[in-house]
Parts: sequence; structure tokens; C-alpha cells
Amino acid sequence: MHRDKYILIGGSAGSFRIVTEILGALPKDFPYSIILVLHRLKHIKTGFTEALSSKSLLPVSEPKDKEKIEQSKVYIVPANYHMYIEPDKTFALSTEEPVNHSRPSIDITFSSAAYSLNGKIIGIILSGANKDGAFGLKKIKDNSGITIVQDPEESIVRTMPDAAIKTTKPENILSSQKIVEFIINLK
Repeated sequence: MHRDKYILIGGSAGSFRIVTEILGALPKDFPYSIILVLHRLKHIKTGFTEALSSKSLLPVSEPKDKEKIEQSKVYIVPANYHMYIEPDKTFALSTEEPVNHSRPSIDITFSSAAYSLNGKIIGIILSGANKDGAFGLKKIKDNSGITIVQDPEESIVRTMPDAAIKTTKPENILSSQKIVEFIINLK
């Protein structure tokens, strides 16, 4: 029996393509939870989850407040909400003010997960146009998690990967293909 593990992926402008590549590569018996914190238009409430579901053999959903995290599922933070990971492995949704001009904030989800899921996290930062996620990825690293940043040279918008590298000094700076391979080969 594997130990519970959680893969947190944060991204913004330019990250949708790699997210769909990751989801499309995972087998239906993939044993870990995947939590996606993607900046998206706050006023569009439908279509995003459906688009990701069409690429994934794993179930994809927007979690409800206080919903328990289950393995072998993909969760995407609902539009215009912050999402915390609680110590009892549930989600907590919030409409607090934006952080780094964003709601959802990658930093909030990653930082709360670093505290609540100590050492069982793989944090991944993808392409994006602001610095959101850099602080949260560092918290994951500081709490014995594995950190990965998409190679800025390959990113459509490199601001987010550059900030994450500068702040976190991650163990892995990988191309999108290497990120997919890393996730598929997890033990």
C-alpha cells in the first residue's frame, strides 16, 4: 500500500496545455491526488472543469467546502475562490481579498498544504504572468516536499517559473515532457 501523496500544480497564462498533457498521460489507476490551482477568469463558472475532464481518465471536479481529499482524483480550485488544505485533509474555500492579484492564490493553497500535508507533497509551478506560487512552493520545500518548476526557457510566460526558481531554488527545473514523465513514474 502506498502512502498518500499529493501533487499540487500551480499555473497561469500558458499553463493549460501542459496541464492537459499531464492529465492525458495518467492511467485511470493513478494512485495520488492532484490539486490544480490555475488562474482563470472569475466570471466564467463552467467549461474549464469539463475541458480538463475530457483529457483525463481520472475524475476531475471542483471541490466543495469541507470536502475530503481522496486519492486517484483531480481537483481544480473553483473560479474566484481561494482554497486552503486543512489538517484533516479537507478543502476550505474562501472569498478573502485576492493575493498577488489572484483568487485563487497558488501561494495560499500551497502554503496551507505544506503545513497540513507535511512532506507528502510534490509542488509544481508552471508558466504564468505573475509571482504567485513562489512563496508557497518554498513552503513546500521547507516542509520536506518535492519541488518542480517548468523550465522558464520553455514556458509561454516565464514570470512565474523565474520567481519560483529565485525564491525556492527547487530540486527540479524540467521541461513539460520531463514533468509528465516525473509524475507518471512516481512510486
